[in-house]
Amino acid sequence: MPISADILQARILIVDDQTANVQLLEQLLSGAGYNQVTSTMKPEEVCALHRKNAYDLILLDLQMPVMDGFQVMEGLKANITDSYLPVIVLTAQPGHKLRALQAGAKDFISKPFDLVEVKTRIHNMLEVRLLYKQLANYNRELEATVAERTAELRESEARYRSLTELASDWYWEQDENGTFTKVSGPVLEMLGIQVEPLAGPPAAVPLGGWNEAERDKLRSAIAARQPFLDYVFRRVGADGSAQTYQVSGEPMFDRASRFIGYRGIGVELTSKR
Repeated sequence: MPISADILQARILIVDDQTANVQLLEQLLSGAGYNQVTSTMKPEEVCALHRKNAYDLILLDLQMPVMDGFQVMEGLKANITDSYLPVIVLTAQPGHKLRALQAGAKDFISKPFDLVEVKTRIHNMLEVRLLYKQLANYNRELEATVAERTAELRESEARYRSLTELASDWYWEQDENGTFTKVSGPVLEMLGIQVEPLAGPPAAVPLGGWNEAERDKLRSAIAARQPFLDYVFRRVGADGSAQTYQVSGEPMFDRASRFIGYRGIGVELTSKR
């Protein structure tokens, strides 16, 4: 079967205590075009070698002195940086196959080797491993893009607030319950609004009457989570003078499109006439 150049560049480690098995697998892989194949007959070195070289595939014999293949897999699972254990076990014991798969191996090759089977299983394993790595790289790039975009949005938000505060008499924000969470400018003095977390001791509310029809219409727009632009409403002061205000606002939503409140700006038109 044709093998892609990326697969042929895969880093492969052969772990077996039998010289004949190591030589056979090295010759087989070299003949198939794989050019980054190494081997060791010391299973106790596998974890350190994998940390250093990040192999795409480890061909692991199960029956070895000092450490058997199951102990090697346990060590690998405790030391690898990702959750993918790139191991094909080599075994002559049919009863070991299920146990090896349960221990984390991705596949097995039976001894004595069927060379066609060996090449096929190695190719299929590396194809899956390559796709796994591509997906991991894509996810990292996506996370970096999201982080960059989030930073840009925060910077844009900061500029928006600065500009709106400069262009208006006050800037305000409310949470989803209608509670004011941010107020800048003399809105408290102009409207007589007491914002508990922001205003300190209760302020005196100016006497005089609001145009309740206009106020009810504005409250209805907010309750319906609708934006409003240059909405005008009026109040008669205690001395009989008329005061006129103009506000604009928009609903705010989080990344999950959940409503989290309102923000807007306002000006007193009376003082600008």
